[in-house]
Amino acid sequence: MIFVLLRPCTGYTGTGHGMEPSSQIDKSKLPQHIAIIMDGNGRWAEERGQDRLFGHLNGVESVRNVVEGAAELGVKYLTLYAFSTENWERPPYEVSGLMELLVETIKKEVPTLNKNNIRLQVIGDVEMLPDNARKELEQAITDTAQNNGLTLILALSYSSRWEIVHAIRQMAAEVASGKINAQDIDKNYFERFLCTTGLPDPELLIRTGGEIRVSNFLLYQIAYAELYFTEVKWPDFRKNHLFEAIIDFQHRQRRFGKTGKQVVENKPEC
Repeated sequence: MIFVLLRPCTGYTGTGHGMEPSSQIDKSKLPQHIAIIMDGNGRWAEERGQDRLFGHLNGVESVRNVVEGAAELGVKYLTLYAFSTENWERPPYEVSGLMELLVETIKKEVPTLNKNNIRLQVIGDVEMLPDNARKELEQAITDTAQNNGLTLILALSYSSRWEIVHAIRQMAAEVASGKINAQDIDKNYFERFLCTTGLPDPELLIRTGGEIRVSNFLLYQIAYAELYFTEVKWPDFRKNHLFEAIIDFQHRQRRFGKTGKQVVENKPEC
């Protein structure tokens, strides 16, 4: 059962008594993989009488700050939902502006990624991206491939339904060619064809912007993720908000279908 919490994120209300959120985090119990749906850019801009692209531009600083915070803590994987397959249906000027912003940002950020030992990966239907965006991404992935700190995964032109259908098509081709029998397909075999093959499933999924849904994001992979929803729109989201989400995560009991009593009884002694 997945536990869902809606919190305004104006400050953690637990037993911190004014302490900085980062000081309340047990680094021995960090989620290994955090995924974030970065929502609210357009609404944030409209509230300020600005064009929606103004919100996306300001959201870049949130990406920098949150990636920095995750790396500081020692989180191993951070996946950011940057652009869905459904986002291609947005007004052409917004899509074009987002692609230009993507190219510009990647060019600027690669040196910083390398300085901080961060490796970049991308998941999604990248063939749909403009040529210049795809080339910049490929170069950035190559340039950061040797880093072994945080792995930053950008979900671009991604949707979970697309991913699952794409995986099934590949498996069907292998069955048709005789490489495998249909009855031999199991969980491990199926996961080989997902975009996230080789990555651990997210343990914590954060959505900013106040909406309470997962929007076709990593539907297979978040089967047992803890969900955290905040009213804070993405351009206002900073590392302390990330820390608050992690603190909340660490206060939950993760049962994976077992009872709370079983979890306590099977917990290894210190």
